[in-house]
Amino acid sequence: MKDNAHTIPAGYSKIAPGYLASVVTCLEMCEKPTGAPCPLPEGFLLQPLTDRDPDAYRTLFRKVGANWLWFSRLIMSDEKLISVLHNPGREIYVIRHNNQDVGLLELDFSEPGEVELAFLGLTSDVTGKGIGRAVMSAATELAWAKPVKRFWVHTCTFDHPSALGFYIRSGFIPYERRVEVQADPRLSGHLPLDAAPHVPIIPAPKV
Repeated sequence: MKDNAHTIPAGYSKIAPGYLASVVTCLEMCEKPTGAPCPLPEGFLLQPLTDRDPDAYRTLFRKVGANWLWFSRLIMSDEKLISVLHNPGREIYVIRHNNQDVGLLELDFSEPGEVELAFLGLTSDVTGKGIGRAVMSAATELAWAKPVKRFWVHTCTFDHPSALGFYIRSGFIPYERRVEVQADPRLSGHLPLDAAPHVPIIPAPKV
């Protein structure tokens, strides 16, 4: 549900030490784009994730998302993560190159009539080569192959600087902004302290 009510006051809002705040932009696509699909370059494969072991998944999740402070799956219990990974409404794919995992794509079909682009990311060594555009093309084809009326995604200010523009160029339209406040996952040990160096760490004062 879209809610346009103001939930925080205008102006600055203080964030407690040890926490992070990001601006989240929600985008949606309500009809399939008309352009031709963009194939993956030679040597790249998009394969369904077959190993649903939570530790193996977290390793890939960190590899792809650590520098953009992806943390949501890292703070889940094994039980919760296993339920997510084995949810029949969730399609998870790995992008592979030279027998190495270089990307992650997840589509969530659990809500009737819509699909969320839950995650799309690549490792830094394969960015800037048109791979993201091809993976998004594949994601769009997979999404609209089902009887859905809405394909949506959210991105935040901790993501790659080009992420928002990339989604808009891919056919998504922004419809809402939110502010997310979270405990810094680097301080809790869920991500290494040197992850996302563009986002400074402000620890809570020692008692």
